[in-house]
Amino acid sequence: MTRLVLASNNAHKIAEINGLLEGAFEVISLRDTGITEEIPEPYDTFEENALAKANYVYERTGLMTFSEDSGLIVPVLNGAPGVFSARYAGEPRSDERNTEKLLQELKGNTDRHAYYQTTICLVGSGAPAYFKGICEGDIATAPSGSGGFGYDPVFIPKGYDQTFGQLPAEVKKAVSHRAKAMAQFVGFIKQGL
Repeated sequence: MTRLVLASNNAHKIAEINGLLEGAFEVISLRDTGITEEIPEPYDTFEENALAKANYVYERTGLMTFSEDSGLIVPVLNGAPGVFSARYAGEPRSDERNTEKLLQELKGNTDRHAYYQTTICLVGSGAPAYFKGICEGDIATAPSGSGGFGYDPVFIPKGYDQTFGQLPAEVKKAVSHRAKAMAQFVGFIKQGL
């Protein structure tokens, strides 16, 4: 079985990705490789940050590594929170404070279109490979539901009338940005990594 490092220790993200992989290969976390430090994400794009994280781990372990950078993009806010989604309201990171800031920024605005975007970067012996997924939707006026993480309690995916925080995990697994990028990624891996 192919063994890959996921350049993350985010338990929510690892659990979600492992659920999407359905045993296609073995994924280990940064902690499993002995890397405990925070990996810098200094760039303005998901692609650059994903590549930087994957390279950081690959150079230290020699193990094929994939990294994912994702966030919520709200066009009417000039793309914010974007690559700063996890720390939109500053440090320490807080899903609740980030969501509260987003709702404040959108207060009174009728254009609530938004989308989640994920970019996965795979680094190994060859050129980096990228896989991208987008999930379109709208931002609710108040949080609803306790499922998911991040902005899920205020994100209503297109075609639904409930937030990711309210919808069953199976729905998110089927339509999320991460699910779309992971489907491409898993297909690529299965074709002969």
